[in-house]
Amino acid sequence: MNQATKTHLLDYLRSHAFLVKLRDNFLLVTAINVVCGVVLTFLLQNGDGFVENLVFSMCIGYSAFLLINGGVYLAWGNRKPSRPVYYLLCLAAAPIAMFAGLNLGYLILGNPLHGVTYYHSEFGIGTLIFTVLVCLLATWFFWNKGKMAELTAAAETEKARTAAIEKQAMQAQLQLLQAQIEPHMLFNTLSNLQTLISIDPNRAQHMLDQLIQYLRATLSSSRANQTSLQQEFTLMKAYLELMSIRMGKRLSYTLDLPEELRGLKIPPMLLQPLVENAIKHGVEPKMEGGSVIVTARRQGSTLHLEVADTGLGLPFDYSETKPGDINERSGRIGNANVRDRILAIYGPGAAFALEANQPAGVVARLSLPFGFP
Repeated sequence: MNQATKTHLLDYLRSHAFLVKLRDNFLLVTAINVVCGVVLTFLLQNGDGFVENLVFSMCIGYSAFLLINGGVYLAWGNRKPSRPVYYLLCLAAAPIAMFAGLNLGYLILGNPLHGVTYYHSEFGIGTLIFTVLVCLLATWFFWNKGKMAELTAAAETEKARTAAIEKQAMQAQLQLLQAQIEPHMLFNTLSNLQTLISIDPNRAQHMLDQLIQYLRATLSSSRANQTSLQQEFTLMKAYLELMSIRMGKRLSYTLDLPEELRGLKIPPMLLQPLVENAIKHGVEPKMEGGSVIVTARRQGSTLHLEVADTGLGLPFDYSETKPGDINERSGRIGNANVRDRILAIYGPGAAFALEANQPAGVVARLSLPFGFP
Protein backbone atom coordinates (compact mmCIF):
# COMPACT_ATOMS: atom_id res chain seq x y z
CA MET A 1 0.00 0.00 0.00
CA ASN A 2 1.58 3.27 -1.11
CA GLN A 3 1.57 6.51 0.89
CA ALA A 4 -1.22 8.12 -1.14
CA THR A 5 -3.50 5.12 -0.53
CA LYS A 6 -2.74 5.17 3.21
CA THR A 7 -3.50 8.89 3.39
CA HIS A 8 -6.77 8.44 1.50
CA LEU A 9 -7.78 5.56 3.82
CA LEU A 10 -7.01 7.62 6.94
CA ASP A 11 -9.01 10.56 5.60
CA TYR A 12 -11.91 8.22 4.86
CA LEU A 13 -11.83 6.78 8.39
CA ARG A 14 -11.75 10.25 9.96
CA SER A 15 -14.79 11.33 7.94
CA HIS A 16 -16.96 8.32 8.96
CA ALA A 17 -17.92 8.31 12.63
CA PHE A 18 -19.07 4.68 12.49
CA LEU A 19 -15.70 3.43 11.28
CA VAL A 20 -13.92 5.64 13.79
CA LYS A 21 -16.02 4.11 16.56
CA LEU A 22 -15.14 0.59 15.42
CA ARG A 23 -11.47 1.50 15.29
CA ASP A 24 -11.44 3.11 18.73
CA ASN A 25 -13.26 0.20 20.43
CA PHE A 26 -11.45 -2.64 18.66
CA LEU A 27 -8.85 -3.20 21.39
CA LEU A 28 -11.49 -3.12 24.13
CA VAL A 29 -13.61 -5.71 22.34
CA THR A 30 -10.53 -7.87 21.85
CA ALA A 31 -9.73 -7.67 25.58
CA ILE A 32 -13.32 -8.68 26.45
CA ASN A 33 -13.07 -11.63 24.07
CA VAL A 34 -9.83 -12.79 25.70
CA VAL A 35 -11.44 -12.59 29.15
CA CYS A 36 -14.38 -14.65 27.91
CA GLY A 37 -11.98 -17.29 26.58
CA VAL A 38 -10.24 -17.47 29.96
CA VAL A 39 -13.55 -17.71 31.86
CA LEU A 40 -14.87 -20.50 29.60
CA THR A 41 -11.66 -22.51 29.89
CA PHE A 42 -10.57 -22.13 33.49
CA LEU A 43 -13.70 -21.10 35.45
CA LEU A 44 -16.65 -22.70 33.65
CA GLN A 45 -14.48 -25.58 32.30
CA ASN A 46 -16.68 -26.31 29.31
CA GLY A 47 -14.40 -29.12 28.13
CA ASP A 48 -12.67 -27.28 25.27
CA GLY A 49 -9.08 -26.07 25.30
CA PHE A 50 -8.10 -22.42 25.67
CA VAL A 51 -7.28 -22.00 21.96
CA GLU A 52 -10.70 -23.30 20.89
CA ASN A 53 -12.53 -21.15 23.43
CA LEU A 54 -10.49 -18.11 22.44
CA VAL A 55 -11.33 -18.57 18.76
CA PHE A 56 -15.04 -18.93 19.50
CA SER A 57 -14.97 -15.96 21.87
CA MET A 58 -13.28 -13.80 19.24
CA CYS A 59 -15.73 -14.79 16.53
CA ILE A 60 -18.83 -14.35 18.69
CA GLY A 61 -17.57 -11.13 20.27
CA TYR A 62 -16.67 -9.46 17.00
CA SER A 63 -19.96 -10.62 15.45
CA ALA A 64 -21.98 -9.15 18.31
CA PHE A 65 -19.99 -5.92 18.23
CA LEU A 66 -20.55 -5.47 14.49
CA LEU A 67 -24.22 -6.39 14.66
CA ILE A 68 -25.04 -4.05 17.54
CA ASN A 69 -23.08 -1.08 16.25
CA GLY A 70 -24.12 -1.74 12.66
CA GLY A 71 -27.77 -1.85 13.70
CA VAL A 72 -27.45 1.40 15.62
CA TYR A 73 -25.75 3.09 12.68
CA LEU A 74 -28.33 1.86 10.14
CA ALA A 75 -31.30 2.89 12.30
CA TRP A 76 -30.04 6.11 13.92
CA GLY A 77 -26.91 7.11 12.00
CA ASN A 78 -24.45 8.96 14.22
CA ARG A 79 -27.16 9.62 16.82
CA LYS A 80 -27.52 7.49 19.91
CA PRO A 81 -30.69 5.49 20.76
CA SER A 82 -32.24 5.46 24.21
CA ARG A 83 -30.83 3.08 26.79
CA PRO A 84 -33.79 0.58 26.72
CA VAL A 85 -33.69 0.41 22.93
CA TYR A 86 -29.92 -0.13 23.09
CA TYR A 87 -30.38 -3.11 25.43
CA LEU A 88 -33.21 -4.59 23.32
CA LEU A 89 -30.97 -4.40 20.27
CA CYS A 90 -28.27 -6.18 22.26
CA LEU A 91 -30.69 -9.01 23.23
CA ALA A 92 -31.80 -9.38 19.62
CA ALA A 93 -28.20 -9.44 18.33
CA ALA A 94 -26.91 -11.98 20.87
CA PRO A 95 -28.37 -15.22 19.36
CA ILE A 96 -27.51 -14.12 15.83
CA ALA A 97 -23.96 -13.31 16.88
CA MET A 98 -23.65 -16.67 18.67
CA PHE A 99 -24.85 -18.62 15.64
CA ALA A 100 -22.62 -16.71 13.22
CA GLY A 101 -19.64 -16.72 15.58
CA LEU A 102 -19.75 -20.43 16.38
CA ASN A 103 -19.99 -21.40 12.71
CA LEU A 104 -17.16 -19.03 11.85
CA GLY A 105 -15.13 -20.57 14.66
CA TYR A 106 -15.79 -24.09 13.41
CA LEU A 107 -14.77 -22.97 9.95
CA ILE A 108 -11.50 -21.50 11.26
CA LEU A 109 -10.73 -24.60 13.34
CA GLY A 110 -11.56 -26.92 10.43
CA ASN A 111 -14.56 -28.56 12.12
CA PRO A 112 -17.86 -29.35 10.36
CA LEU A 113 -20.54 -26.67 10.45
CA HIS A 114 -23.75 -27.20 12.44
CA GLY A 115 -27.33 -26.28 11.66
CA VAL A 116 -29.70 -24.23 13.77
CA THR A 117 -31.15 -27.34 15.50
CA TYR A 118 -27.73 -28.11 17.00
CA TYR A 119 -27.91 -24.98 19.11
CA HIS A 120 -31.16 -26.13 20.75
CA SER A 121 -29.09 -28.60 22.74
CA GLU A 122 -27.85 -28.04 26.30
CA PHE A 123 -24.55 -26.80 24.87
CA GLY A 124 -26.31 -24.26 22.68
CA ILE A 125 -28.56 -22.93 25.47
CA GLY A 126 -25.63 -22.51 27.86
CA THR A 127 -23.58 -20.73 25.21
CA LEU A 128 -26.52 -18.47 24.38
CA ILE A 129 -27.02 -17.50 28.04
CA PHE A 130 -23.31 -16.76 28.41
CA THR A 131 -23.35 -14.74 25.17
CA VAL A 132 -26.37 -12.71 26.29
CA LEU A 133 -24.78 -11.93 29.67
CA VAL A 134 -21.51 -10.85 28.10
CA CYS A 135 -23.34 -8.74 25.51
CA LEU A 136 -25.37 -7.02 28.24
CA LEU A 137 -22.27 -6.29 30.32
CA ALA A 138 -20.36 -5.05 27.27
CA THR A 139 -23.33 -2.91 26.21
CA TRP A 140 -23.55 -1.40 29.69
CA PHE A 141 -19.80 -0.66 29.59
CA PHE A 142 -19.83 0.91 26.13
CA TRP A 143 -22.99 2.90 26.89
CA ASN A 144 -21.38 4.49 29.96
CA LYS A 145 -18.12 4.97 28.07
CA GLY A 146 -20.03 6.86 25.38
CA LYS A 147 -21.84 8.96 27.96
CA MET A 148 -18.54 9.85 29.62
CA ALA A 149 -17.12 10.84 26.24
CA GLU A 150 -20.16 13.05 25.57
CA LEU A 151 -19.87 14.69 29.01
CA THR A 152 -16.14 15.23 28.50
CA ALA A 153 -16.74 16.78 25.08
CA ALA A 154 -19.47 19.02 26.52
CA ALA A 155 -17.15 20.05 29.36
CA GLU A 156 -14.35 20.87 26.90
CA THR A 157 -16.76 22.90 24.77
CA GLU A 158 -17.96 24.81 27.81
CA LYS A 159 -14.37 25.30 28.93
CA ALA A 160 -13.43 26.71 25.52
CA ARG A 161 -16.49 28.99 25.56
CA THR A 162 -15.64 30.21 29.06
CA ALA A 163 -12.02 30.81 28.04
CA ALA A 164 -13.18 32.83 25.03
CA ILE A 165 -15.48 34.93 27.23
CA GLU A 166 -12.68 35.48 29.77
CA LYS A 167 -10.33 36.50 26.97
CA GLN A 168 -12.85 39.02 25.64
CA ALA A 169 -13.40 40.35 29.17
CA MET A 170 -9.65 40.65 29.72
CA GLN A 171 -9.19 42.51 26.43
CA ALA A 172 -12.00 44.89 27.36
CA GLN A 173 -10.41 45.39 30.78
CA LEU A 174 -7.01 46.11 29.24
CA GLN A 175 -8.53 48.64 26.84
CA LEU A 176 -10.28 50.33 29.76
CA LEU A 177 -7.12 50.37 31.86
CA GLN A 178 -5.04 51.69 28.97
CA ALA A 179 -7.57 54.49 28.38
CA GLN A 180 -7.04 55.69 31.97
CA ILE A 181 -3.60 57.20 31.20
CA GLU A 182 -3.93 60.87 32.01
CA PRO A 183 -3.77 63.41 29.15
CA HIS A 184 -2.34 66.15 31.40
CA MET A 185 1.01 66.06 29.57
CA LEU A 186 -0.60 66.78 26.21
CA PHE A 187 -2.54 69.82 27.46
CA ASN A 188 0.45 71.21 29.33
CA THR A 189 2.67 70.78 26.27
CA LEU A 190 0.20 72.57 23.99
CA SER A 191 -0.06 75.39 26.51
CA ASN A 192 3.74 75.72 26.64
CA LEU A 193 3.96 75.52 22.87
CA GLN A 194 1.51 78.39 22.52
CA THR A 195 3.69 80.50 24.82
CA LEU A 196 6.99 79.58 23.11
CA ILE A 197 5.74 80.42 19.63
CA SER A 198 5.85 84.13 20.43
CA ILE A 199 9.00 84.28 22.60
CA ASP A 200 11.23 81.47 21.26
CA PRO A 201 10.16 80.17 17.80
CA ASN A 202 13.16 77.82 17.44
CA ARG A 203 12.46 76.14 20.75
CA ALA A 204 8.77 76.01 19.87
CA GLN A 205 9.62 74.28 16.59
CA HIS A 206 11.77 71.73 18.42
CA MET A 207 8.95 71.08 20.89
CA LEU A 208 6.46 70.67 18.04
CA ASP A 209 8.76 68.16 16.31
CA GLN A 210 9.05 66.12 19.51
CA LEU A 211 5.30 66.32 20.10
CA ILE A 212 4.61 64.96 16.61
CA GLN A 213 7.07 62.12 17.19
CA TYR A 214 5.49 61.39 20.57
CA LEU A 215 1.94 61.35 19.21
CA ARG A 216 2.96 59.15 16.29
CA ALA A 217 4.59 56.63 18.64
CA THR A 218 1.63 56.78 21.05
CA LEU A 219 -0.92 56.21 18.27
CA SER A 220 1.03 53.24 16.94
CA SER A 221 1.34 51.65 20.40
CA SER A 222 -2.26 52.25 21.46
CA ARG A 223 -3.62 50.39 18.42
CA ALA A 224 -1.42 47.31 18.82
CA ASN A 225 -1.80 44.29 21.09
CA GLN A 226 1.94 44.20 21.59
CA THR A 227 4.97 46.33 20.97
CA SER A 228 8.75 45.95 21.19
CA LEU A 229 10.98 47.32 23.90
CA GLN A 230 12.66 49.41 21.20
CA GLN A 231 9.34 51.07 20.31
CA GLU A 232 8.47 51.57 23.98
CA PHE A 233 11.82 53.24 24.64
CA THR A 234 11.38 55.41 21.55
CA LEU A 235 8.03 56.57 22.93
CA MET A 236 9.58 57.35 26.31
CA LYS A 237 12.45 59.22 24.70
CA ALA A 238 10.03 61.47 22.78
CA TYR A 239 8.06 62.12 25.97
CA LEU A 240 11.15 62.84 28.08
CA GLU A 241 12.54 65.12 25.38
CA LEU A 242 9.28 67.08 25.44
CA MET A 243 9.45 67.36 29.21
CA SER A 244 13.10 68.43 29.12
CA ILE A 245 12.16 71.29 26.77
CA ARG A 246 9.54 72.40 29.27
CA MET A 247 11.66 71.92 32.40
CA GLY A 248 15.06 72.81 30.98
CA LYS A 249 18.04 71.89 33.18
CA ARG A 250 15.73 70.73 35.96
CA LEU A 251 15.28 67.41 34.18
CA SER A 252 17.85 64.89 32.98
CA TYR A 253 17.16 61.35 31.82
CA THR A 254 18.90 58.10 30.85
CA LEU A 255 17.47 55.24 28.80
CA ASP A 256 19.38 51.95 29.09
CA LEU A 257 18.18 49.24 26.69
CA PRO A 258 20.62 46.40 25.81
CA GLU A 259 20.85 45.53 22.13
CA GLU A 260 19.70 41.93 22.65
CA LEU A 261 16.43 43.08 24.24
CA ARG A 262 15.38 45.64 21.65
CA GLY A 263 13.10 43.30 19.70
CA LEU A 264 11.47 41.72 22.76
CA LYS A 265 7.66 41.97 22.75
CA ILE A 266 5.78 43.51 25.68
CA PRO A 267 2.28 44.99 26.19
CA PRO A 268 2.04 48.50 24.72
CA MET A 269 2.16 51.64 26.88
CA LEU A 270 3.51 49.65 29.83
CA LEU A 271 6.41 51.88 30.90
CA GLN A 272 4.93 55.17 29.69
CA PRO A 273 2.60 55.75 32.69
CA LEU A 274 5.45 54.95 35.10
CA VAL A 275 7.64 57.58 33.46
CA GLU A 276 4.76 60.08 33.49
CA ASN A 277 4.25 59.51 37.21
CA ALA A 278 7.96 59.86 37.87
CA ILE A 279 7.82 63.33 36.24
CA LYS A 280 4.43 64.49 37.50
CA HIS A 281 4.68 63.32 41.12
CA GLY A 282 8.42 63.22 41.61
CA VAL A 283 10.70 65.44 39.53
CA GLU A 284 8.43 68.28 38.35
CA PRO A 285 7.14 69.36 41.82
CA LYS A 286 10.71 69.34 43.22
CA MET A 287 12.32 72.78 43.23
CA GLU A 288 15.67 71.66 41.86
CA GLY A 289 14.17 68.96 39.64
CA GLY A 290 15.88 65.60 39.23
CA SER A 291 16.61 62.72 36.90
CA VAL A 292 14.75 59.75 35.45
CA ILE A 293 16.54 56.49 34.62
CA VAL A 294 14.80 53.70 32.69
CA THR A 295 16.56 50.32 32.43
CA ALA A 296 15.80 46.87 31.01
CA ARG A 297 17.62 43.72 32.09
CA ARG A 298 17.19 40.01 31.59
CA GLN A 299 17.86 37.59 34.43
CA GLY A 300 17.27 33.98 33.45
CA SER A 301 13.66 33.64 32.28
CA THR A 302 12.59 36.97 33.79
CA LEU A 303 12.60 40.44 32.25
CA HIS A 304 13.28 43.22 34.75
CA LEU A 305 12.15 46.75 33.88
CA GLU A 306 12.90 49.68 36.16
CA VAL A 307 11.89 53.34 36.22
CA ALA A 308 13.82 55.28 38.86
CA ASP A 309 13.64 58.99 39.68
CA THR A 310 15.31 61.35 42.16
CA GLY A 311 12.18 63.37 42.83
CA LEU A 312 10.15 63.99 45.98
CA GLY A 313 9.66 60.32 46.83
CA LEU A 314 6.67 58.49 48.25
CA PRO A 315 4.37 60.36 50.65
CA PHE A 316 3.24 57.00 52.17
CA ASP A 317 3.90 53.27 52.09
CA TYR A 318 2.52 52.43 48.62
CA SER A 319 3.32 48.74 49.08
CA GLU A 320 0.28 48.47 51.39
CA THR A 321 -2.17 49.24 48.60
CA LYS A 322 -3.88 46.30 46.94
CA PRO A 323 -3.64 45.43 43.21
CA GLY A 324 -6.02 47.61 41.25
CA ASP A 325 -6.61 49.93 44.22
CA ILE A 326 -6.98 53.41 42.68
CA ASN A 327 -7.88 55.84 45.41
CA GLU A 328 -7.44 59.46 46.38
CA ARG A 329 -4.64 58.60 48.76
CA SER A 330 -2.40 57.22 46.04
CA GLY A 331 -3.35 59.54 43.16
CA ARG A 332 -1.22 57.36 40.87
CA ILE A 333 -3.61 55.97 38.29
CA GLY A 334 -0.76 54.99 35.98
CA ASN A 335 0.88 52.75 38.59
CA ALA A 336 -2.35 50.90 39.40
CA ASN A 337 -3.00 50.68 35.63
CA VAL A 338 0.32 48.94 35.06
CA ARG A 339 -0.14 46.62 38.02
CA ASP A 340 -3.61 45.51 36.91
CA ARG A 341 -2.53 45.08 33.29
CA ILE A 342 0.43 42.79 34.00
CA LEU A 343 -1.64 40.68 36.41
CA ALA A 344 -4.37 40.31 33.78
CA ILE A 345 -1.89 39.40 31.03
CA TYR A 346 0.80 37.37 32.82
CA GLY A 347 -1.01 36.21 35.97
CA PRO A 348 0.98 35.41 39.13
CA GLY A 349 4.18 35.09 37.08
CA ALA A 350 4.46 38.90 37.00
CA ALA A 351 5.26 41.32 39.82
CA PHE A 352 5.10 45.07 40.36
CA ALA A 353 6.85 46.94 43.17
CA LEU A 354 7.07 50.63 44.02
CA GLU A 355 9.85 51.45 46.48
CA ALA A 356 11.75 54.40 47.84
CA ASN A 357 14.89 55.28 45.90
CA GLN A 358 18.17 56.21 47.60
CA PRO A 359 19.03 58.91 48.44
CA ALA A 360 15.75 60.36 47.10
CA GLY A 361 12.90 59.54 44.78
CA VAL A 362 11.02 56.41 43.78
CA VAL A 363 11.86 53.18 41.95
CA ALA A 364 9.12 51.31 40.04
CA ARG A 365 10.13 47.72 39.27
CA LEU A 366 8.43 45.32 36.89
CA SER A 367 9.27 41.59 36.72
CA LEU A 368 7.74 39.78 33.74
CA PRO A 369 8.08 36.25 32.34
CA PHE A 370 10.42 36.49 29.39
CA GLY A 371 8.47 36.89 26.16
CA PHE A 372 4.98 38.26 25.53
CA PRO A 373 2.26 35.58 26.04
